[in-house]
Amino acid sequence: MLRRRDKKSRIRFIDTAAKSFNPRDYGISSDPNRLIHGMMSDGRIVVGVEVFRQVYKEIGLGWLLAPTAWPILKPLFDAAYLVFAKYRIPLGRLFGRHCDDGSCDISGKK
Repeated sequence: MLRRRDKKSRIRFIDTAAKSFNPRDYGISSDPNRLIHGMMSDGRIVVGVEVFRQVYKEIGLGWLLAPTAWPILKPLFDAAYLVFAKYRIPLGRLFGRHCDDGSCDISGKK
């Protein structure tokens, strides 16, 4: 959905699980598979919900995630993402996503 809505091709998606991926090439020192990371056009690294805020803003849907940045709600959404990120693989299985060998398949054929 994000790729389809990126009409200006300004978002680049990188598979951090690929064997050829080296996080140091992007200035990432933490595990990129534990939390989502994004690199802004100025080279700044953003992590967690901030990645989604920036991507949605870029595709014209920033208003959907704007409340997640409100001062009273931001800590709640950021904390909820940390819980989600920790359990995303088991949660994905509930929706038919299989990641048994380190790669994920949504077809349910793995």
